[in-house]
Amino acid sequence: MSTHNKGTGPWLVLGLPIALGLAWVTQGTGVIENDLERNIYIPEELTMPLQVQAAYNGEQIFFRYRWPAERPGIHHDVLVREGGQWVRKGRAVPGSEPDGLHEDRVTMLMDDGSVPQFALYGGYLTVGAGAAGFTDEAPEEVSKSLPATRMDLGDWASRQAPETLQAQREAGYFLDLWHWRGHRSNPINVSDDQWVGEARSGDEGRSPYSTNWDGDAGVPLWMFSPELTDMTAMRWEDIESGVLDFDSRYYLAEDFAVPFDPEHDWQEGDTIPYRLLQEPAGSRGSIRVHGEGRWADGYWDVTLARALDTGSPLDDKILRDQGLYSVAFAVHRDATGGRWHQVSHPYSLGMGREDADLTANRFQGRTPDWSNDWKEVTLFYPGQVNWPLLVSRAHAGAEDIAEGTPVRARHSEMQLALYGVEMEFNDTITSRWLMTLIAGLIVMLGVTLALLPAFRTTRQGDRS
Repeated sequence: MSTHNKGTGPWLVLGLPIALGLAWVTQGTGVIENDLERNIYIPEELTMPLQVQAAYNGEQIFFRYRWPAERPGIHHDVLVREGGQWVRKGRAVPGSEPDGLHEDRVTMLMDDGSVPQFALYGGYLTVGAGAAGFTDEAPEEVSKSLPATRMDLGDWASRQAPETLQAQREAGYFLDLWHWRGHRSNPINVSDDQWVGEARSGDEGRSPYSTNWDGDAGVPLWMFSPELTDMTAMRWEDIESGVLDFDSRYYLAEDFAVPFDPEHDWQEGDTIPYRLLQEPAGSRGSIRVHGEGRWADGYWDVTLARALDTGSPLDDKILRDQGLYSVAFAVHRDATGGRWHQVSHPYSLGMGREDADLTANRFQGRTPDWSNDWKEVTLFYPGQVNWPLLVSRAHAGAEDIAEGTPVRARHSEMQLALYGVEMEFNDTITSRWLMTLIAGLIVMLGVTLALLPAFRTTRQGDRS
């Protein structure tokens, strides 16, 4: 008996408590936690609904979008008078901007078959290595792009030669991007018209907004015209309290802006928008708000219109009667920007065709009657998932992608959202799993070594 106690004592007294302590440390500490320094912020809702309708006449295509939002995001970044200085508020952050200064947005990517994988995998195709907002984001901002614009999918900087990129664009290897913004376009009844190829770019022409800031002087370039608006600035407390609505001067447009007056008696809390809205020109101004984009009773309702043929085939996808196209949607709400949006599967769009997921009905006149049913779409949070990951050996479905299996055939929106969250914490989960595995092995080793003398004593007793 004394021999048994002598052999097991040290392991039982030291080994097992240490092993069990390590196992305890690696459990119950919470892996799924927001970490803003690593660009990790998980939304409370991983999915959300979006309703879409489409219609066209002989000249224009119309898309109507309806989605829920607790409150309308009609403000973007602003300049506030604080301590005798003009301070910018509303920069993009992981998750929701604390002051609510990030506009609501709805976007749509469209293709005519020139980017074949888009119809199968949608917006995933546009997320390359080093994407902005990822934990491993590149040292310079990297926006959306298409895979063939890079020589190495794992290297965000390995862009193809300029002549190759131009040839790709001329061959139609780009996505048309409709980009409606609750502050930087909606107040003047337009939607930003953009495209995605080597990067996310604006169409040729004048943007619907410019930056209202004189960096050398440290003051705004423009202010509200007191003659036309009875004020020179908004008040910060009005933005904080949410009293400004669609009938208020919550934006600054060139129609009622005048050059900034540094000699004016500016007061603490005076606030001027950081963006000056302006009438877009050229291809960039092709998309207009039909009627008014408005939020009411917890829902946005926005209708956009564009010519079927804009005359700009290097910027836009030209639409034709009986044509079949691919679209994918996304929504920003709750003061989020960057990658903190929710996105959809890709869907087919049929111009007068019933064999598509979304049928654009042909009508006579200038305004659709919207008698057709809504297309109910579920959007999901995509997390830190990019195209290089999806086609790599690290992704179990890479072989399915190589074979051209559509994402909708394998994954629901919630499954994709949960996978996105898993990828947010992939490194943490892996390290935590390894620690738990090591702790378990130490426990097993400790128990084995502790009981080994007992086995020896038993065998000796049996022999005697």
